[in-house]
Amino acid sequence: MTISLFIDIVVALLLAVTIGYAVVLNKRLGSLRRDRGELEKLAVNFHASTERADDSIARLKSSVAGLQEQIGKAESMRDDLIFLTERGGSAADRLEEMVRQSRGDAPIMARSPTRQEPVMENTPAKGATNSKPPGLKATASDRIDSEPVSEAEKELLKALRSAS
Repeated sequence: MTISLFIDIVVALLLAVTIGYAVVLNKRLGSLRRDRGELEKLAVNFHASTERADDSIARLKSSVAGLQEQIGKAESMRDDLIFLTERGGSAADRLEEMVRQSRGDAPIMARSPTRQEPVMENTPAKGATNSKPPGLKATASDRIDSEPVSEAEKELLKALRSAS
């Protein structure tokens, strides 16, 4: 019987260890069950956060598309403003030359619409029938008659004439 007693003692010790391990495992499972609710809440909050992030990304993409459209419009407006500024500068130069010429300071140098070389304003253009005698100065109204000008230039010349 000594062997059976020895085996019974060993089995009893192993059962005691197993019971101890089962108690520890039961405590851990109990804490896991208690934390399961919190884990579910955390998963729900995480899901809601990812949905909000997805919505925010979609709104950002639409905002970026709108901003790119506005940037495109702004760039075209910038190009238009640069063009208009250059045109305004050249018109102002022509008006300044006309004012100097009307005061007798210097002859007006203008570009012929058909040729690229400078033409004196006092000389009649090719095909022009309205020419002045050589001793008289050219005026702004002569320029309107001799060269094709835009409506804006005509209005500026009229305003200058009315101001003086």
